[in-house]
Amino acid sequence: MTFHIETERLILRELRPTDLNGMFELDANPEVHKYLGNKPVKTIEESQKILDSVFNQYKQRGIGRFAAIEKLSGNFIGWSGIRLNTEYNMNGYTRYYDVGYRFIPKYWGKGYATESGKAAVNYAFNELKLTELYATTHLENEASHRALLKIGLTYIEDFYFEEEAMDLRWYKIKSR
Repeated sequence: MTFHIETERLILRELRPTDLNGMFELDANPEVHKYLGNKPVKTIEESQKILDSVFNQYKQRGIGRFAAIEKLSGNFIGWSGIRLNTEYNMNGYTRYYDVGYRFIPKYWGKGYATESGKAAVNYAFNELKLTELYATTHLENEASHRALLKIGLTYIEDFYFEEEAMDLRWYKIKSR
């Protein structure tokens, strides 16, 4: 699977094997995992498993997270995009498309979540012809909450996610 989406400041493309070091930098950072269950990866092999999982999603589901590349620097800054969740029950849903993002902390606070999220929603509705998308964020993650609202999602409700023992917020957006 290959694709290329450009925004004002970002290139969103399929994740590649060459993104391994960037994925490790991202997911080994405890600050990144503060609202994700506090389980950062400890080895590059764990990051390889995450990449392999996304590659498998591309093959089996035709979609998976996108690498986010900062145009100005050419740096891998994290990921964004759409995926089809079939792995676990999230707020009563077991098969749904979600929009999400995760960035290396030095790229936080620059509006990249909103910028990439809007591009991902546009791709989902205009290219994939999806009719709705969902998202979640940790109850205490106000920055992500604000970004999801700016992207255009509507906050629906809070819920408890038993699998990770976390209080989360649930969001939805419908195609227009």
